[in-house]
Amino acid sequence: MNLRKINIPLKKFFNSRVKALEDPLKILLVGNPNTGKTTLFNSLTKSNEHVGNWHGVTVSEKEKPFSAFEKKFVLVDLPGLYSLTPLSYEEEVASKYIFENSSCPIINICDINNLKRNLFLTLQLKEVSSEIILFVNTFQNIKNNKTLKEKIKQAESALKKLDIKFFIGNAENKKDIQKFKKLLLNLKLNTNNQIKKIENKYKKENNLNFLHENREAFLKINSCFGSEIKGERAYGNSKLDKILLNKYLALPIFFGILFLVFYLTFFSLGAALSDLLRELIQNVIGGQIVSWLRSVCSVAWVVDLVETGIIGGVGSILSFLPQVILLFFFLSLIEDSGYLARVAFLFEDIFAKVGLSGKSVYSLLMGFGCSTTAALTARNMEDKNAKIKTAILTPYMSCSAKLPIYAVIGGAFFGASNVLIIFGLYMLGVVVAILLSLFLEQKVLKSKAQSFILEFPAYRIPSPKRTLKILWENVKLFLIRIGTVIFSLNLIVWVLQSFSFGFKFVPTEGETSMLKAIGTVIAPIFIPLGFGNWGAASALIAGLAAKEIIVSSIAMFNGVDVLGDSMKSQTMRSITSPLSVVFFTPASALSFMVFCLLYSPCLATISVFKKEIGGKWTAISVALQFAIAYILALLTYNIYRLVEGLGAVNSIFIFFGIGLILVCLFYLYLKLKKRNFCSYCKDKSSCKNCRKK
Repeated sequence: MNLRKINIPLKKFFNSRVKALEDPLKILLVGNPNTGKTTLFNSLTKSNEHVGNWHGVTVSEKEKPFSAFEKKFVLVDLPGLYSLTPLSYEEEVASKYIFENSSCPIINICDINNLKRNLFLTLQLKEVSSEIILFVNTFQNIKNNKTLKEKIKQAESALKKLDIKFFIGNAENKKDIQKFKKLLLNLKLNTNNQIKKIENKYKKENNLNFLHENREAFLKINSCFGSEIKGERAYGNSKLDKILLNKYLALPIFFGILFLVFYLTFFSLGAALSDLLRELIQNVIGGQIVSWLRSVCSVAWVVDLVETGIIGGVGSILSFLPQVILLFFFLSLIEDSGYLARVAFLFEDIFAKVGLSGKSVYSLLMGFGCSTTAALTARNMEDKNAKIKTAILTPYMSCSAKLPIYAVIGGAFFGASNVLIIFGLYMLGVVVAILLSLFLEQKVLKSKAQSFILEFPAYRIPSPKRTLKILWENVKLFLIRIGTVIFSLNLIVWVLQSFSFGFKFVPTEGETSMLKAIGTVIAPIFIPLGFGNWGAASALIAGLAAKEIIVSSIAMFNGVDVLGDSMKSQTMRSITSPLSVVFFTPASALSFMVFCLLYSPCLATISVFKKEIGGKWTAISVALQFAIAYILALLTYNIYRLVEGLGAVNSIFIFFGIGLILVCLFYLYLKLKKRNFCSYCKDKSSCKNCRKK
């Protein structure tokens, strides 16, 4: 017998066993939605994952290593679920992962105010895993609360018999997290012997008695902390809901809040901060660099590259950073305060009639930030057709990348009234999305009945720390995008605009640039919309890669001078002059903004579409968007010209347009709010499809 041949597999075997022992221990983080699960994940792993009180925050498992007193772990954050019997995409992902990794220990996080409901999941987890830590999240500091400390001791004794470790604390408190890490040191994988123990226990003992003991213990825990809920009101219920969810006031209040957000973002505070940053970029930084470069370099295309391509292009986008920050700041306040869940409830009835659910509200609201991220959250729809519709609708929400377009072009022609134009554009996107969903529901993509479990979090004062984290994350993404995608695309646009197909520098050689040649071929398509010049057509092509490029491209085409006055002011003046490469009239400017709002999303969103809803629906979506954008831009251009021809003042038209959009929204609300079928309606004769009829 050759011993060498035997030693090799034995060596591999023992090495693999040693490696398995040295590998970090995997821990599953499980809990109901809105219990602070992702907050605990961030605290333990020092991450900055998005936290929110709504479906779709975590749509798949997220793994990250962390250490507790030199011992290594891997924490897996699973989507929120109410039970191990899945009713939605998130619950299916979570329950499947739990069953496939039943040997892993589980951290089950609960909310102290909702223990009675949260512990139902704990009861089910106890039947799957023997290694559970129950983390009761207090959302407050319990250091000086003596009464609560006594109740903690009672709860610990109740759970001791069930072999469930117990911890109560604040998931955001650093001291509580350090104490919690000590509990993790004794965790271990469920070995085969432990699994056999559980199996034997179920075989020998009466299963019903075993479950009864668990319930008894959980009821005792709930009775300990039940008094923590103020009054007899259900947790999350508030007197404010009588106003914010009032039958007649709810929609006007919601639109009023949005209007205030847009006013502060695009005008007032946002405009002032953007002007300050623009002056810093142009005069303090850009002007000095260009002056120095001209003194040391005589090559025309090098100077033009730095002045026009880099500082003029990238700088014009970077100056809108304060407005992007403000928009995300206000959206984070709406979310953290608990109002976002009420908005989902407010629109759930309307969305149900067009084949969507309240979950779609979250995806569409995220579209105001980024269409790519919003499209990803559509995967939490349990119905395939609803998922496709939700993804298709997200680009109709005006993303933050379109802010510079509205600010520059709208500001040049409509002045102070531009806030109404911007508000109208945002609302137009919402109306188009709802009407398109209604069409798809009736003709193409009929949705099945969908479950929608909505939890109202208590109204809270947003955490400054978390708000700053969200802002920093979005600022970082914006700056990375400018430093990579926007920078690269600006250089490409500059090369195409500055050189001919013979690669000769256009400003000195006087030849036709590559971009002008391409734009001239495409431009006639947009003549009926009022902006049939090659510059506008070329900017729209560049905008397919990233919408921010549209404004920087216009600035490049119109020769904005970094050493002159404000780049924004120069761009705004240039687009009003017929002598410029890109110019508009008030009618064509409004038409152009409507087209930018509705036409094809960026390439990143299209790639997500292809992955999530398939190539067929991606192609249909892009074609549909272009057709809708073209038709509505055509109507906008001709209606404006008609009103202008009658001698009407621009502001009157603007108010009329905004009023018309609001009337349409209100009509849709009243029309779709009427229930076509009701399980327990009082008047059976008026109910068309009542189950009890």
